[in-house]
Amino acid sequence: MTGSQAKAAASLLSWYEAMGVDEAIGDVAVDRFAAAPEERAETPAKSRPKPADSRARSADSGASRADSRPSRPDSRARSADPSASPVSLDQVTTLTELEALVAQFEGCALKRTAKNTCFSRGSDTAKIMLIGEAPGRDEDIQGKPFVGRAGKLLDRMLGTIGLDEASVYITNTIYWRPPGNRTPTALEIASCAPFLARQIELLAPDVMVLLGGAAAKSILNVSEGIMRLRGKWKIYHNGDRDIPTLATLHPAYLLRKPEEKRYAWRDLLMLKARLEETAS
Repeated sequence: MTGSQAKAAASLLSWYEAMGVDEAIGDVAVDRFAAAPEERAETPAKSRPKPADSRARSADSGASRADSRPSRPDSRARSADPSASPVSLDQVTTLTELEALVAQFEGCALKRTAKNTCFSRGSDTAKIMLIGEAPGRDEDIQGKPFVGRAGKLLDRMLGTIGLDEASVYITNTIYWRPPGNRTPTALEIASCAPFLARQIELLAPDVMVLLGGAAAKSILNVSEGIMRLRGKWKIYHNGDRDIPTLATLHPAYLLRKPEEKRYAWRDLLMLKARLEETAS
């Protein structure tokens, strides 16, 4: 590789990093600076068909192909709608069945770049459900939500009020990692929303905790920021149940701004008081 090629490659890698591309998808490296293959020799003029003949033959063959080609429904549109699945969500009666259905779902483009589906972590019989935003790098590798630095902080936070993985159920608004850990789009969240609603219905928690602004906005269907939403009990309507729901700061945010932990601590005390009230 020449000096100019090395400089161009370094510049390209810097641009990739700035755009959030932090993983290689292919298994085999591709030399983007390799010379292009030589152009195929042009057909001699004497052997070329006359323009009029060429157009006529092209039109005839195109019509023939169009007549013989079977019509196909748009598989992308069909797969993007959970209700179009051979198995209706109403027919799914366990979280295990729902996890299998999510693993087969092709309607979210994030699945094509993710390594694993991150469905849940914790107890399937828990009465406390925590919902975050999206899996990160560590979650994508292990196939479980909240197992990286933010997840370890979340475990410590829960431990301060006597909770652990055996007493909670943790998931996210989407099940696959966005490239570069970017914020998921509204379309990506919407594609997973029917599964999440059924997930909540099957777990039937007594209390829900929403971690971060993205989860709070999408679950509660509001536009306020997390600092306005946190510290207040809301109601999430799920089927015929009204579930008390508390929004709080995301652990990843607290890693960046540890001085904000005092707000999260107040929210944890509110959760603890509600759990004690429910138990009595």
